[in-house]
Amino acid sequence: MQRALIPGVLAMAAIVVASNILVQFLFGNWLTWGAFTYPLAFLVTDVMNRVYGAATARKVVFAGFVTGIICSFIGTQIMGEFGPLVTLRIALGSGLAFLTAQLMDVAIFDRLREGRWWRAPLASTLVGSTLDTAIFFTVAFSATLTFLEPGNDVSWAGEILPILGVGPEAPLWVSLAIADWMVKLALALIALVPFRAIVHRLMPDAA
Repeated sequence: MQRALIPGVLAMAAIVVASNILVQFLFGNWLTWGAFTYPLAFLVTDVMNRVYGAATARKVVFAGFVTGIICSFIGTQIMGEFGPLVTLRIALGSGLAFLTAQLMDVAIFDRLREGRWWRAPLASTLVGSTLDTAIFFTVAFSATLTFLEPGNDVSWAGEILPILGVGPEAPLWVSLAIADWMVKLALALIALVPFRAIVHRLMPDAA
């Protein structure tokens, strides 16, 4: 079983590291390139859960969490134009969102594993992705949580603008969260294809 962990741990670590790097690069007005790599963490978790079980999937999740902590620590030591690349609020939001969302994904998948093959990965990823987005953007940018890091000026995220440039007005971070969430939902559907292929390869007799 320990050998079975290695591919999952390596894949999860690679996704977390890549996402922490790519989040520094913008994609349009509302996203970063990291938004397209991070949701793959749910694919890794779901494959490990389906093939090896919930306990093994949780170990992979904790490996990803530790990797994220290391990345956040490194980011706090690198100074950008406006201060550290990773602030305390971003580190807290990222870690809390990852751990909560991934563990929820594992629990829901495990509960639904006996249903149709697509039900567990789709439902668990949709719920996990929603939790992840809500927790991260609220902790990292909401004005109501300024007390978490009073010295960190996130007033830019509170600028009132039309949602995604076309909707009713709301703080900028709400648009960022919605755009991120939409990408996660789209990738949750797309990821069903590699999920099915990988599981079939590892478990040829799986339904």
